[in-house]
Amino acid sequence: MSHFSKNKELRVFQEVNSKNMITRLFEFILGCLIVSISYNIFIVSNHLVPGGVGGLAIIINNLFGIDNSLTILFLDIFLLLLSYILLGKEKTRASILGSLLFPLFVKLTEDINVWLQIDTSQILLSAIIGGVIYGFGAGLVFRAGFTTGGTDIVNQIISKYAKISLGNSMLYSDGLIVLMSGLFFGINSLMYSIIILYIISLIADRVVLGISDNKVFFIITDRDEEVKEYILNALGHGVTIFRARGGNKAEKENVLMTVLPTNDYYKLKEGIKEIDNEAFFIITDSYEVFGGE
Repeated sequence: MSHFSKNKELRVFQEVNSKNMITRLFEFILGCLIVSISYNIFIVSNHLVPGGVGGLAIIINNLFGIDNSLTILFLDIFLLLLSYILLGKEKTRASILGSLLFPLFVKLTEDINVWLQIDTSQILLSAIIGGVIYGFGAGLVFRAGFTTGGTDIVNQIISKYAKISLGNSMLYSDGLIVLMSGLFFGINSLMYSIIILYIISLIADRVVLGISDNKVFFIITDRDEEVKEYILNALGHGVTIFRARGGNKAEKENVLMTVLPTNDYYKLKEGIKEIDNEAFFIITDSYEVFGGE
């Protein structure tokens, strides 16, 4: 890659990072506060371990009695140094604020249940409600383009040097911490920790991506002209056509791609079947659509 190309990519990255900074900072701070409140009310009180340095801090607190916020802060500082060495300053910059703010909010909200007096004795209910609130806060943080530091840094390092996806690296790092909860707090805690980790991931994704209002169809059919006319004229949506070749075929064929509202999903799916019952098509969610007419 040329030096010019690297400079251009860096400039684009910096421009993106500076957009809507006030709004993004507000979302980030609010997200950190929400995560901290959920952490102290629902997670710490029930020894649930939803991965991350927060989960590790609960295990260390149980073993040595060290304050959770201090453990999170020390681990975050160590991981920031590691990030700077292995990932560079641009990647590290997005984690600095979260690495300092999250442990601060954990400390400030550690006695919040004294004021709110929420009954967290029903662990399953705590795992569900805590996961939803935690996931909502985490989603705000991610949507703003920040992280809370911690194992987010570990995941990026594993992904870069082990040449695996970020999703798989998260599975390994957070999964290992969650499994450790079973050793120190028992199998029941492990099961509830898995539940809360799943809910956090689910809700965070919904906050970042939103609810899917559209579907994308990729269609391969011998009657592509008829399917195209049906989409254009009967449904009133656009179609993109591109040429592709299957792995076991020598000749290329047309692939139709269209994006349409979810309420037209059934009409297109059944319409394709009526036109060509042997057609092959894939349907996936589309969270945002830009451009076009």
